[in-house]
Amino acid sequence: MDELVEKIAKNVHDVWAQSRMEQGWTYGEERNDTLKTHPCLVPYEELSEEEKAYDRNTSQQTLKLIMSLGFKITQQ
Repeated sequence: MDELVEKIAKNVHDVWAQSRMEQGWTYGEERNDTLKTHPCLVPYEELSEEEKAYDRNTSQQTLKLIMSLGFKITQQ
């Protein structure tokens, strides 16, 4: 399950980053809502462990919800 969580976490970040860039945001050393810069607009692999943990938590909670709704996740 850890591998799936990590892949979903990367996707969560990629979707977030793509959305931000479409809104005109770019990478910046510090978050600045006026200039639309954000330090997390980097590839997932370059995020700090703290930022990755945030995305992993989103992934884990999503998977828990899916399973609590009665769905089963299997790998083929």
